[in-house]
Amino acid sequence: MSASKKPDLSTRTGRNKIAFQGGTYSLAVSAIVLAILIAVNVLVSVLPASSTQLDISATQLYSITSNTKAVLSQLSKDVNLYWIVQADQEDDIVSNLLSRYDSLSPNIHVVKRNPDVYPTFAAQYTDEDVANNSLIVECGSRSRYIPYEDIYVTSTDYYGRTYVSAFDGESVITSAIHYVVSDDLPVVYQLQGHGEGDLPESFQGQLDKENIELQTLSLLTADTVPEDADAVMIYAPETDISEEEKDMLADYAKAGGKLLVMAGPVEDGALTNLYALLGDYGVTAADGIAVEEDRSHYAFQEPYILLPDIASADLTDPLIAEHYYVIMPLSLGLDLTNAASGVTSLLTTSDTAFSKTAGFGFTTYDKEDGDIDGPFSLAVSIDCGSDGRIIWFASSDFLSDIFNSYSSGANGDLTVNALSALIGQQETLAIRSKSLTNQNYLTISDSTASMLKVLMIGVFPIAFLGIGIAIAVQRRRLANEAAN
Repeated sequence: MSASKKPDLSTRTGRNKIAFQGGTYSLAVSAIVLAILIAVNVLVSVLPASSTQLDISATQLYSITSNTKAVLSQLSKDVNLYWIVQADQEDDIVSNLLSRYDSLSPNIHVVKRNPDVYPTFAAQYTDEDVANNSLIVECGSRSRYIPYEDIYVTSTDYYGRTYVSAFDGESVITSAIHYVVSDDLPVVYQLQGHGEGDLPESFQGQLDKENIELQTLSLLTADTVPEDADAVMIYAPETDISEEEKDMLADYAKAGGKLLVMAGPVEDGALTNLYALLGDYGVTAADGIAVEEDRSHYAFQEPYILLPDIASADLTDPLIAEHYYVIMPLSLGLDLTNAASGVTSLLTTSDTAFSKTAGFGFTTYDKEDGDIDGPFSLAVSIDCGSDGRIIWFASSDFLSDIFNSYSSGANGDLTVNALSALIGQQETLAIRSKSLTNQNYLTISDSTASMLKVLMIGVFPIAFLGIGIAIAVQRRRLANEAAN
C-alpha cells in the first residue's frame, strides 16, 4: 500500500493568515464606523436647537419670527435671560424657546437660577412672588421681570371656564430685550380735550409690549407739539378740534412730525377741522357712513361692518401674508379722486360701496337719493414731505376689543404696525401669540424616547459591528473550504 500524501500545510497556513487579515480589517472598519457614529451623536448633542430640531407644529410654536431675528441681529450689548426655575420643573416650550434665543446671538446668555439655591436672587428685580419658569431680562442697569403667567395667554370659554389658549413667550421676551437695550424709548402723545375715547385694553397691552411711552397732550394749553414727541395719536374724538389746533397739527406733520388718526363719523355734528388735515392733501371725507352692496365685503350680515381689500404696504404685508381680514365698522368714506401724489390707500371698499348721508340716522341699507357713490378708501398713508407722515383709519370703533377679537387681532396688529412704522421701529412689528388650541403634535412617550436612544446609540452601532464580524467569519469559512 502506498503512503498517503501529506497536506501542504504551508498553503493552508497562508490562506488562514489571509482570512485572519481580512477579519481583522473588517473589525477595524466596524470599529471606525462605531467611532464615527459616537462622534456624530456627541456633535449633534452640542449643536443649538435651531440646527437639530424641526418645527412641524401648525402655528410654528417652536420657531422664532423674523421680527425677533431682526432685533437680535442688532444687539451690541450683552443681555442675560435669567430663567427662574427649580430642578426638574422646567417648562419644555420655554426651554426650547430660550435655547433658540441663545443660538441666534452671541450677546444672549441664558442663565438658570434655581430659587432653592438662590433664594434672594429674584428679589433684586421684583417685589412679586416669582413662579417657576418666570424670566428676568437684564442688560446693564436695566431689567424687566416677566411673570410666568404673562408667557401664556388665558381665555374664557362659553361656560366661564378659563383655559390656556396661546403661547406669548416670544413676544414678551423680545419686547423685554428691546426695552433693556434701548437708551431712549419712543414717546407718543395722545390728543385730549375732544371727548376722545379710552384706548382699548388689548391695544394698550400691545403698546406696552412695543415699549412705547404714552403721554397726554392738550393743544388748547400748549403752543406746539412737544419736541420729544415721536408721534401724536388721535383716537375716537367726539367733537371737532379748533382751527388753531388744526394748524398746529398740520405744521407739525409738514415739518417731519408723525400723526396716527383713528377717527370716523360722529353722531352729532361733524369733524370739519380735523378732516381738513386730509383736505390739505386732496383727500375728501364723504358725508355719512360707508356701506357695502357686495356681500363679500361686509361681515355679520351688516353692510356697515366692512371687510375692505388690503393693499400691499410696509404695515399691511404681515397681515396679507397670514391671510387676515381687517374689520372696519361705522367708517367714513375717503374719496381719493383728487388726492396728491403722496397719498396711498391702505384699505379700500368694493366699487359698489356708497355712503349713507343720513349718517347714524339711516333706516335702510338701500341706496337713496343723495347718497354718495364709492368706491372709498377706509385708511390712507400720507407723505407730508420732510419725512412727515399721516396714517388715518376712518373708523373710531375698529380698534375696540370686540371688533379686534372678531378680526382675530388683525385690527390691533395693523394699528401697532402703523405706529411702529411712524416711529421707526419696523423690526418690532407685532409678534402674534401662538395658539395652543389647534396644535398638531408629534407626541411620543418617555418609553418610546428611551427606546429610540437605545437604538441610535447602542443597537445600531453594535449591529454594524456584528455585521462586520459575520462578514469576517464568513470569509474565513469560505477560505477554509477552498483550502480543503
